[in-house]
Amino acid sequence: MTQPTQPAQSPQPSPADHVIVLFGATGDLARRKLLPGLFHLAKAGLMPRRYRIVGSAPAAEALSDQDFRAHARQAVAEFGRSRPEGPVWQEFESALSFGSADPAAPEPLVEAVRAAEQAVGGTPRRLFHLAVPPVAFTSVIELLGATGLAQDARVIVEKPFGTDLASARALNGTIHAVFDESRVFRIDHFLGKEAVDNILALRFANGLFEPLWNREHISHVQIDVPEQIDIQGRAHFFEGTGTFRDMIVTHLFQLLGFVAMEPPVVLDAQSLRDEQVKVFRSLRPLDPAHVVRGQYTGYRAEPGVDPASDTETFAALRVEIDNWRWAGVPFLLRSGKALAEGRHVVTLGLREPVLGMFPLNARAAVDGRSNELVIDFADPGSITARFLVKEPGPSMRLAEADMVFGYRSSFTADNSLEGYEHLLLEAMLGDQSFFTRSDGIERLWEVSSPLLDAPPAVEPYAPGTWGPDSIDALAAPHRWHLPDRR
Repeated sequence: MTQPTQPAQSPQPSPADHVIVLFGATGDLARRKLLPGLFHLAKAGLMPRRYRIVGSAPAAEALSDQDFRAHARQAVAEFGRSRPEGPVWQEFESALSFGSADPAAPEPLVEAVRAAEQAVGGTPRRLFHLAVPPVAFTSVIELLGATGLAQDARVIVEKPFGTDLASARALNGTIHAVFDESRVFRIDHFLGKEAVDNILALRFANGLFEPLWNREHISHVQIDVPEQIDIQGRAHFFEGTGTFRDMIVTHLFQLLGFVAMEPPVVLDAQSLRDEQVKVFRSLRPLDPAHVVRGQYTGYRAEPGVDPASDTETFAALRVEIDNWRWAGVPFLLRSGKALAEGRHVVTLGLREPVLGMFPLNARAAVDGRSNELVIDFADPGSITARFLVKEPGPSMRLAEADMVFGYRSSFTADNSLEGYEHLLLEAMLGDQSFFTRSDGIERLWEVSSPLLDAPPAVEPYAPGTWGPDSIDALAAPHRWHLPDRR
């Protein structure tokens, strides 16, 4: 495989000095992603020159500074890519402190933030990360406003960004009462993956692909995020959410926006997000007849699940975009739990040539998947072009062939950042390019309203399969597939 040419890179911008506050610092997200991710940024030399990290939780879960450091060490040891040892760990550990916060008793947090700012010196930026359940969003935002901690600060908000149009508008209203939109970072870790950046690079930096990126050459687009795991005991969360709200609105629609956008005027946050929102505005309202909701057999027996639950653990839908570039091109979206395999794939199906000069028997071995561009955005990601070639021999018979670019084999892994790491860095830099904007998320809930108001009944499917059989009719005349599955 030819190695890519790697030109001299411009210096990576360094974030200003920061005090980072992790609400929900004792929770699962902080343990699995945030604390290990921040340490990996420190190990890579990408943290600010001077910084402090303040953990926070309700008073009932309060930790001492020493206990929080031990908690962070355990989290990094279990889930981090870098071991918690050496001078870099010692420096990182010394930057950790804790301040509990309840709406009626915010004083420990306020004191911890003030002490952290004094330790950093000067006027460091404040960045608040709300790794808390949705029910706590309002109280935390209001606490930050009431204490003055929100002044000139930025805030990272975790999904879900509402559960329908009314709740999304209410949440945005609560946030905007304290933070203007320029300081709000709604995080979707899918958009922090290297392969999402590479969608932009592949398309807009290469004359080979951009002329093909439209309805004249692309027959359909598939965005496929099957998960092999089941709900893993999260019945309380899942019963109130389901796969459509948890995955389609928050993740797959965001990817659709990047795949389908028009070329931005410049590669900056405002232009990128403007073009993404234009795609959302062009989406047709979802037709419940073009949606399949599934539920894996055994879900209703999970502890905490209603025995008569109609919550979907699988969702597949056909989406249409009403603009010049994509008119008539179906976008097929699919995600679910307890499926045959876990993958993260965008597939662009290319139209066949108009002139069918090859006899039918020349294509007998081809499975209808011969012309595709496949972007795998599972870390570290790859890009595959699938096309037809002649088999060796005296007769004209066609066979499938692949050209593959893989990040793992082409670049050193030392340069890579996981989704959360990338987005934490971008939030410190103040770059909102890969964060969801309020008008975009409200538009997505608006086009989802017909489905939410009249959802089709869930259909059963066996764990370890690819979902209900009825999804085949949804995709016709195209076929659901993953690039290495028949």
